[in-house]
Amino acid sequence: MLAHQMAMENPSMIRAEAVDAMEFPDLSNRFNVQGVPQTVIDSGKGIVVGAYGEVQMLAEIKRALQN
Repeated sequence: MLAHQMAMENPSMIRAEAVDAMEFPDLSNRFNVQGVPQTVIDSGKGIVVGAYGEVQMLAEIKRALQN
């Protein structure tokens, strides 16, 4: 939900999609989904499993984009 809120605030920089892991097993395997919710940052540069608050999510995004 947070990813979608962030995308609504800045649609030119952030894109969010919700995918049912059971309906799309290829994507689940590609990103090694082990729990839900799982947020994939920049095509796998970062992965967050579980519900994160805004501050924690921003920290994870920054960490992922530094690599």
